[in-house]
Amino acid sequence: MRSESDFEVFIVDDDLSVQRALKRLVRSHGLRARIFSSAVEFLSADISPDVAGCVLLDVEMPEMSGIELQAEFRRRGGNLAIVFITGHGNIPMSVQAVKDGALDFIEKPFDPAALVKVVHNAIACSRRLVDENYELRQVQKNYESLTHREQEVFRLVVCGMLNKEVASKLGIAEKTVKVHRSRVMAKMKADSLADLVRLADKLKFPSSIN
Repeated sequence: MRSESDFEVFIVDDDLSVQRALKRLVRSHGLRARIFSSAVEFLSADISPDVAGCVLLDVEMPEMSGIELQAEFRRRGGNLAIVFITGHGNIPMSVQAVKDGALDFIEKPFDPAALVKVVHNAIACSRRLVDENYELRQVQKNYESLTHREQEVFRLVVCGMLNKEVASKLGIAEKTVKVHRSRVMAKMKADSLADLVRLADKLKFPSSIN
């Protein structure tokens, strides 16, 4: 299991003094930090969606604002938690930022201890998101390994159909359904029907078959 020191804090601010202050604060608590002077520079770094950590993001920057960066980063599917730190904030802006997925919105001057607490929370949130997305990709990969018939059986079984009902629906023998069902369980790495239902929920299967 990775420790917090394995995660990174990305500081995006065009104010050199703020960059330095935030970098010192972050590193003094055993966290790694990288600095970017603009939103464009941060996006150009092409950070992997699988990276977990926190972005300390200024709102008012040349070329692209922090709010615009947040929207673009989410469009790309990044898992980093975003915390806005700004001297130009207002209530409507902060509400919109949080609605768009920001973890917090802190105005300058900020309390260092409070900010560090927010950063730790942000890293924890990002770590959960990375783990969830990794698990989802594995589930999708396992599902894609099923044959077309196995996928059909999977979808019918998780809707609550009995083997004989699945057999009737697909026009095959009940013993054939049992074979397919066993293969589905093995390929999806499921130990029970409840596990299959949970995996189907992750794949956003419909709850019923017409």
